[in-house]
Amino acid sequence: MTAEFTIGDTPWIADLQTGTDLSLAIAQDGPLAWYVNHPRITPVMNDRFTGSIAKGGKVNFFDVAFNPHGNGTHTECLGHITKEKQSVNQHFKQWMLPSRVVTISPVTLSSDRSEWVRAGDRVITPEQLALVMGADPVETLIVRTLPNSPSRRKKDYSNTNPAYFLPESIDWLNRFGIRHLLVDLPSVDRETDGGLLKAHHHFWNVPSAPQRDKTITELVYIPDEVEDGIYLLNLQVAAFENDASPSRPVIFNAHKK
Repeated sequence: MTAEFTIGDTPWIADLQTGTDLSLAIAQDGPLAWYVNHPRITPVMNDRFTGSIAKGGKVNFFDVAFNPHGNGTHTECLGHITKEKQSVNQHFKQWMLPSRVVTISPVTLSSDRSEWVRAGDRVITPEQLALVMGADPVETLIVRTLPNSPSRRKKDYSNTNPAYFLPESIDWLNRFGIRHLLVDLPSVDRETDGGLLKAHHHFWNVPSAPQRDKTITELVYIPDEVEDGIYLLNLQVAAFENDASPSRPVIFNAHKK
């Protein structure tokens, strides 16, 4: 089964039988960020009902408690940083997206740039993005950062100061026309930045001219066997009325027609 799409005026074909799932599951041994606990999955138990076959019930009937930002792959909208409640389920309505996968090794800063951009931080710069973007005018970018150990599937990122995007790097992506950004990091911003979240604010242009149809997807995992290049992305977001929701990005191999 194949699908045809265009990038600019160039036709492409995607093989829909060769998808690669980039999501990390919400699971007891899944990844963690932002100091949250592992998800809690517990059977409903009361004097009238036992929601576990293992405990003598007739069906499995579990409550699930998790944080979409800290447990697994998730997609978020501008509601993450606005006073007004916004729902990614309402704002995101385009699920098949021509996309580019790129690989970047964040650079280590040799000196402080500001109070929250410090020597020793690993950052993604505009210059690095300019080298990998290519000529095809896609609106969706999937960023794999190095090193890319499989241990990321279960990593606890809390208190590790992961790599992040400089605000000027986000400005560069905006000028390039990127509307959907997927990263294998817990955030596009520094773990501790005094609550500034400059990269988020620059991406959504909040508060001056909010961009409601743009999304950021965090905590993806891009296997090493996935080559850099153009793919057709199917980004499925769970139907939660919240600023962020669990999501499953699947990419399909593509080539020019």
